[in-house]
Order: sequence, then structure tokens, then C-alpha cells
Amino acid sequence: MRASSPSRPSLWINARLATMDPAHGDTYGVLEQHALLVEQGRVRAIVPQQTIGLADFSGEVVDVAGRWVTPGFIDCHTHLVYGGNRAAEWEKRLNGVPYQQIAAEGGGIVSTVRATRELSEQALLEQSVPRLQALLAEGVTTLEIKSGYGLSLEQELKQLRVARGLQQAWPVEVASTLLAAHTVPPEYAGRADAYIQLVIEHILPAVAAEQLAEAVDVFCESVGFSLAQTRRVFAAAQAQGLRVKGHVEQLSNLHGAALVAAFGGLSADHIEYLDAAGVAALREAGTVAVLLPGAFYFLRETQKPPVELLRAAGVPMAVSTDLNPGTSPFASIRLAMNQACVLFGLTPAEALAGVTRHAAQALGRAGSHGRLAAGYVADFLVWDIETPAEIIYGLGSNPLQQRVFRGVAQHMPA
Repeated sequence: MRASSPSRPSLWINARLATMDPAHGDTYGVLEQHALLVEQGRVRAIVPQQTIGLADFSGEVVDVAGRWVTPGFIDCHTHLVYGGNRAAEWEKRLNGVPYQQIAAEGGGIVSTVRATRELSEQALLEQSVPRLQALLAEGVTTLEIKSGYGLSLEQELKQLRVARGLQQAWPVEVASTLLAAHTVPPEYAGRADAYIQLVIEHILPAVAAEQLAEAVDVFCESVGFSLAQTRRVFAAAQAQGLRVKGHVEQLSNLHGAALVAAFGGLSADHIEYLDAAGVAALREAGTVAVLLPGAFYFLRETQKPPVELLRAAGVPMAVSTDLNPGTSPFASIRLAMNQACVLFGLTPAEALAGVTRHAAQALGRAGSHGRLAAGYVADFLVWDIETPAEIIYGLGSNPLQQRVFRGVAQHMPA
């Protein structure tokens, strides 16, 4: 196989396409023996192999030799930009030290906030690159990056600038989300309402003015922010022209998902304690349910999200890594898919839809990303596999042969 050039059209022939497009009926949207025509970073057409006249084509021809091609993967919920790690804290927990003691000793999320604040913008970017590289190596072409470890005007802006810098330096599209309402910072201890006022009056307007985020998230939970506080942030976000989404129903049911839906939110994430009323609210609003099995696994939780209810209601289910240092330190989208199948009961086709078309919808990109279709971005992956389920089935080796971003291919290392 040859890599394509950004300046010339390319034709990818002899492909088995898992388009992930419901228009093609099959669960994977399979088109056997088809070709992709790519121009200016977009898929111009998908045509049957036997209809192609190569003699009249002046661009590059890439023969994938019968390999499977899928859309590029979308990791729609990450906290990728942060300083330090919490491995020592994790070891303490496994050795029986209670979380309350760890937090009293300066551990927990406060330790990540401290480590993130101590780093310069350049140092924070450099610490984030290896995590990004790991996701790219598994086929991620678009990802969301949340702030939320700065918890001040200056530090939240720093995190979001790093997210923008990663997009500028690497072949990846980044959707940035402001998560200033992640937890109450130490200097606001016992004054959550005052901190929310800071978010609304200072952080949100500054982020909007610099166009550093396209959405706003809130951790709506008993250990985070109340429903009333979340509503205030959502209203302020909408006033700034930003979409909303929520960390909701992870540890309890505060009906945060219904609030996200009431604001026309992009996604409700975690949702282990989501009830039938919440499912109905998501369905009516067209809000995506984002499943985060890495955190469920790492925290050894037992309450599973209501997958059967979501499936029956037709609510789109996205799957994501939730990459973060405290509860899901996994820079592996394939692991997240595997966990979603094994722990939550998704089928392989549902898991692949969860990191393609449904993840695209969770980022407000349903009309341009997440499937192989004419007019969509030319982000796709070439796999050396016999069936799409192999992408999810076995970990430890990587069958990805080529990662194509905006029509430009990068050969994967052997």
C-alpha cells in the first residue's frame, strides 16, 4: 500500500467497507468490493469496484488488497490534558487505605489540580503528547478534550490552549470542552456557589471570547455540583452560544440527564444510575448516552448503565475511554470497546457504532464524521482482520495497517 498525498485525489480500491452507515442495512453497513474516492480531505464517492476505470484516473491509487476499512475512531469523552499521575494513590487504595485518608493527605482530584497548575503550558503539552499518541496508534482521528484540572480562570484557559495546541501539532481533530465545574477548588472549599459564580461571570465569558471551547460540561453529582448549580452553568453556557453536556447519574440519580436533555444537550455521560424517565428524556431530546466502562472497571462499580432500556428506546450509545488520571487511566479506545461489550453487554457492532457515528453525534458532528459516506471527512482506518469484531476481540496486538486523516495516510509501525 502507498500513502496518499494531500494535494492529489486518491482512490482506495479493493476494500471491504464497514461504513457504519445505517443506509446500507447491515449492522456494520458492509459494502464488499468497493472503492473510496477522496478529494480535498473528504470522501467524494463510494463506488463498486467493478465500475472503476483506472485508466482515466489521474490521482493516486491505493490498493488495500481486500482489507477492511472503517471510519476513523472518535473518543468523545477524555480528560487527556493533565499533570502528574495517581498511581501511588491507586496503590494505597489497593493496600486498604481509605479514600478519605488519601484525600486528607492531599490526594484525589486535588493532587491532579495541583500537578496541573504547577506545569507551564509547554510542559503540560509535552506530558499530554504520549497519551495522545497512544490513542492515534489505535485509530482515533477525532477526540474531545475537557478542562477541569485548573479550576481558575488562568489555569482553565491554559488547559484549553494546550488542547488547541495538540490539534495544531498532530493529525487529529480536537473538540474542546470547558469543565471548570468539575469540583470545588481548594481555595473555594465550602463555597461552591461562589465558585459557580466565578465560572459563570469570568471563566465562561473568557473561554467564549477566545473560542477555546465548543461545549460546557458539569459534574452533576452529590460529590460535585447540585442540579440547581448545574442549571445555572448550562444557562450561562447557552447565553454564550456553547452547547452543553453532563457528567450525570454516575454515583446516584439526581436527574441530571433530564436536565441535560431539557437544554438540548449533546450527551449525558456515565449514566449508571439513569432511570426510565431519564432514558425517555434523552430519547425525546436526541441526546446521546455516553458509556464509560473504563471508570466502571477501575472503580470496581457494580451498578451498570441501563443498556437494555437505552437500546429499546433507540437512544444512541457512544463509547469512550474517559481517559483521566484518577478513575480511568486508559489511553486505549479498543480497550473501552472491549469493556463495553464484556461489562455492559454491547454487541461488537454497537461498540463500533459507539466510537464512530454515535460518538460523532455526541460531539455535534453527525453530519460530517463517524461514517464512510460521500461528503464526510476522509478519516478512515485500514485493518488486517477477517471480521470487524476482531478490532475489539483481542488486545495486546494492533491489526491497524493505516490511519488516514483527511485523506492523508500514515503507515503504522510494525
